[in-house]
Amino acid sequence: MAAMFDSMPPEGATRRVRAALMHKVCGDEEMFALGASIARVVEMASSDDQGTHDLAYYVVSDPALTQRILRLSNTLQYRTPGGTPVTTISRAISLLGFDNVKTTALAMLLVDALDSSEHAGSVRLELEAALCASLVGREMARHSFYQGAEEAAICALFKNLGPLLVASHEHERYREIAALVAGGKHTPGQASHMILGASYDALSQAVLTEWKIPDVIVRAQAALPPAAPRVAANRGEWMRQVAAFGLDVARLLAKTHEPAGSNEALALLVRYGEALDLDRARMDALMSAVQEGMRGLLESMNMQPTPRSEAQEGGGLPNVLLLATLDAGEQEQEGLHPSGKPKNARDLLLAGVQDVTQMRASGGKVNDVVLAVLETLYGALGCRFAAVCLKDARSGQYRARLVLGEDSARKQAGFAFPVGSSRDLFHLAMENDADLMISDASSPKIRDLLPEWHRQLLPDARSFILLPLVVGKVQLGLFYADRTLTAPEGVPPDETALIKALKGQVLAALGQG
Repeated sequence: MAAMFDSMPPEGATRRVRAALMHKVCGDEEMFALGASIARVVEMASSDDQGTHDLAYYVVSDPALTQRILRLSNTLQYRTPGGTPVTTISRAISLLGFDNVKTTALAMLLVDALDSSEHAGSVRLELEAALCASLVGREMARHSFYQGAEEAAICALFKNLGPLLVASHEHERYREIAALVAGGKHTPGQASHMILGASYDALSQAVLTEWKIPDVIVRAQAALPPAAPRVAANRGEWMRQVAAFGLDVARLLAKTHEPAGSNEALALLVRYGEALDLDRARMDALMSAVQEGMRGLLESMNMQPTPRSEAQEGGGLPNVLLLATLDAGEQEQEGLHPSGKPKNARDLLLAGVQDVTQMRASGGKVNDVVLAVLETLYGALGCRFAAVCLKDARSGQYRARLVLGEDSARKQAGFAFPVGSSRDLFHLAMENDADLMISDASSPKIRDLLPEWHRQLLPDARSFILLPLVVGKVQLGLFYADRTLTAPEGVPPDETALIKALKGQVLAALGQG
């Protein structure tokens, strides 16, 4: 079959193929949205508390992504020593690490966007290679002395972006390239250049540039020379080597469950061993860790490993990547109150209390504790918007510092009110240190106590909870979380006790801080 491609297509033809592919990939509305989402996640820095909050907020705002990250946190590989379930993204970030969650979120964005029932077999094969390569990058970063080495996992994830996009958007071209490679006369780079007018690596670089991904990640996609690479002179060159190595390892692991000692593994060791400081024992340990990590990652996404016979056939697997399910059966069994509050709120609150207690016991930062409590209230009570409001001495106001939910940027900017005493509901709650659950905010007596800024900012809030943060007699701020529907079910005593326990953990953390 490869013989029919032995002569290179005319330059004009490959130029048209390349242009059409770039137009599909970068001009399509869904792909544009994917690029914007990926760029946003890549930008999130782990150097401060704001980065952790941004990542947690991004994940929480997507219920499917939240569910998968939590599933990953509760797999055997990451399960906490005491077996306590991880129920908040804040705790997941603490347990898995910021960069691990960030790379996993990027991987899941690719999986969601490139699910293709028509060519699912090929797409699934390339998705698994990308996911596996990212895990190789993560393992290599763990033992690197470079600052910011964790970015290698992202570089490795995108190393297979070219084949993934071609399999999804130009499947006939993908099959032609695969046929050339299978003929044994062409490398993937040569074959893709013949058919597309650009190598897979060059295509990845072009798309990532269009998506405005940082240059250091784009440059890491460049192909390595045929000769064995030398020890890298800088972090950028090292990440380029790791990305190439990661994809090569991924291709090997797709072929065999027992790669250790195989001819292919020894060939990889000869090629990369000196540059990446690998010997046979380290190589075997790395591949074992990646295989274990891959099982947990696929489990968290509800993806069963692709049988090798299906992967080699390249045929379509109907609905093989049905990833948007949220274990819906659990929620259907538990159900929701008419307000949107889960009927298993008590269990969710209890798990949140355990999460936060463990976080504090392991030395978690105050911001992490506060965010975990906010996240627990937001999810367990079925809220559409939640905020932590703290005193800002410079402006003489209480201002929203952390927020979750829809239209959060606008609401955070407007969620502010003067420190000075007033007879509105917010000041009265803090002055009396009274935890309030307002089940119907439209009732005349409650509405009369709502400040004007709240009526304008959140006119559709029909029920909300207000938890003042008061230490001694010092009013520090409050937790706020609302819904757009009334909540006649109220808050039973057991849930009230757990909510107070969550607040107590925050007050204790603030007191120590």
